[in-house]
Amino acid sequence: MTQLRFDPALPWWAIAALAGLALLVAGFALWRGLRGWAWRGLAGLAAALALAGPAVEIGTRAGLSDIVILLDDRSASQDLPGRGDQTDRAVDRIAAAAATLPDTELRRVTLGDDPDGTQLGGAIARAVSAEPEGRLAGVIAVTDGRLHDAPMLPEDLPAPLHVLLTGQPGDWDRRLVIEEAPAFGLIGQEVTIRLRIEDQGAVPPSARAGGVDLRLSVDGEDPVTVAVPLDTSLELPVTIGHAGQNVVQIELDGVEGELTTRNNAAAVSINGVRDRLRVLLVSGEPHAGERTWRNLLKSDAAVDLIHFTILRPPDKFDGVPVNELSLIAFPTRELFLERIDDFDLIIFDRYSVRGILPPDYYMNIARYVEQGGAILVSAGPEMASVESLNLSPLGPILPARPTGRVIEEPFLPRLTDDGRRHPVTAGLPGGQGDDPDWGRWLRMAEVTPKPGAQVAMTGAGDSPLLILDRVGQGRVALMTSDQVWLWGRGFEGGGPQLELLRRIAHWSMKEPDLEEEALLADIRDGLSVRFTRRTMQPRTGPLRITHPDGQVTDLPLEAQGPGRLTADWTAPGPGLYRLEEGGISRVLALGPAAPREFEETVADAPLLAPLVAASGGSVTRLSDGIPDLRQVRAGRATSGSALSGPWIGVTAREAATVTGLERRPVLPPWAWLMLIAGLILTGWLAEGRRRA
Repeated sequence: MTQLRFDPALPWWAIAALAGLALLVAGFALWRGLRGWAWRGLAGLAAALALAGPAVEIGTRAGLSDIVILLDDRSASQDLPGRGDQTDRAVDRIAAAAATLPDTELRRVTLGDDPDGTQLGGAIARAVSAEPEGRLAGVIAVTDGRLHDAPMLPEDLPAPLHVLLTGQPGDWDRRLVIEEAPAFGLIGQEVTIRLRIEDQGAVPPSARAGGVDLRLSVDGEDPVTVAVPLDTSLELPVTIGHAGQNVVQIELDGVEGELTTRNNAAAVSINGVRDRLRVLLVSGEPHAGERTWRNLLKSDAAVDLIHFTILRPPDKFDGVPVNELSLIAFPTRELFLERIDDFDLIIFDRYSVRGILPPDYYMNIARYVEQGGAILVSAGPEMASVESLNLSPLGPILPARPTGRVIEEPFLPRLTDDGRRHPVTAGLPGGQGDDPDWGRWLRMAEVTPKPGAQVAMTGAGDSPLLILDRVGQGRVALMTSDQVWLWGRGFEGGGPQLELLRRIAHWSMKEPDLEEEALLADIRDGLSVRFTRRTMQPRTGPLRITHPDGQVTDLPLEAQGPGRLTADWTAPGPGLYRLEEGGISRVLALGPAAPREFEETVADAPLLAPLVAASGGSVTRLSDGIPDLRQVRAGRATSGSALSGPWIGVTAREAATVTGLERRPVLPPWAWLMLIAGLILTGWLAEGRRRA
């Protein structure tokens, strides 16, 4: 590499001025007719050139090797039958061929699994940007052509891109596509899942004959089989049975000859929610704490409250005509017979049996509870009287029997051992220790709890204060004191009355977060899960996990507090897992049952085709043979067929780097001086001969 450089002794403007002056003098001499005008002009230009410092720069170069990038796709779809062996042979053959090419280096990039699918576009962009553009001779990708980050592909490449496709031309696959699935659904109502079953690739005619049997299962229950057609969008109705996560598993049988059955199933998680919580609050008489329940329930936007206060019981005779009263009649028939099943919770607040409700109505309330309803009794002194609800047909479902005694003395509500375990009372603010940081209450009714009922709080003399029980499919809660309003008024520091009453009400309405016997799964990151077991039992066994392939894992649980055990676990792969412990079972969906890697499994390269065409590369199926690797000149064809089979070419770049640099002046200073002096002397002699 030889170049002419300048190292001026004066600023360029001064050198330009000198050159201009030389040309001006030469022009003046020509105008006067002097014979030496040309020699004088050349002398001035030579002086200007000498001041510019011309020098010859001589560099020595060293050739650089060409770079070939080999992308080895090892994503999950490459593990399908036959593709792994194809990939191994092709990668080894290309690597061996690249080693025989002169001045060629191979950069091998291995692409693994990713939760977002095959990230081949980003891998190509990163690999190309990491190498000098002038040395890149080619990019070779051994893949099935299915990528999920097409926007990351570069628009063009300085070298050809060759795609070596795995798989076979006769490959085909059947998959289940979930087109639309709701994330939430109302409890007891239907939601619709829209899906489609489609075939891809070279589907044999025998596989397309007839319909397909689709199995639908909710929360691991016995599946329902439905016959559906192929390549048609279908809407399947699913009824949300409970609050919280409802896992809907949809699957179809595999067909002989298809690539994989991993995309023949899907798990959809639908969170069951209540439209509105409907609560009926019946206050037996006005009292200081009457508005406690009303204010709590009215402050909850998810609650529809109907509140009745009995101001004039039937046994009250004051002589006032009924038509002159501004009170409305208590709609007992409508509430307790016709529309009782519309309510999620019925609260009796200091309610006395005074003949307002006939016995049949109480029996209907008991039926309502046994079939899944809930009642909450907030009792006062009437609990120990002959007007107690315990003496009505409702008594058999109440969790305690009154002794007939009312305790009129201050007492501090305390949590029992069951209360520290039960979600309704566990962790109440200020309730830690034997002496809670709460205010005292002043009155309660003495009761005897029934066998099986859970006493969560006690009052004076360790007498039960809050009793919780299950009856049939429903729930019953009993608070034996009407003094909770003291906490709201701040008496002796008050207490967490709103939190306590809210938990009691929502437990009665089967809030999943307040279940005392529950198995929870919190998906942390990807396949990592934290299991939480809430229980009233003193000890539990290991958690049994059944994998999608039938393998069973027993996971020990560690105590993290009263009635709460946890364990951290990482699943070996996505799919539907069944959990069981202590008679409680649930289904857990980790990741999609059909990951993105298996959405499209037939090998093809439609997303890579534009970049292949723009770079002058090629797409070759490995089923036709592994192509030979050649080195071709720029502008020549980069792929073709020969007698030995197909071949692909990488472009020779002939890149080089400068290893040394030497600068030599065009003439030494003394030579410039002699040249300038000689030109001046020649001009003088030319003028002198004219005078002679």
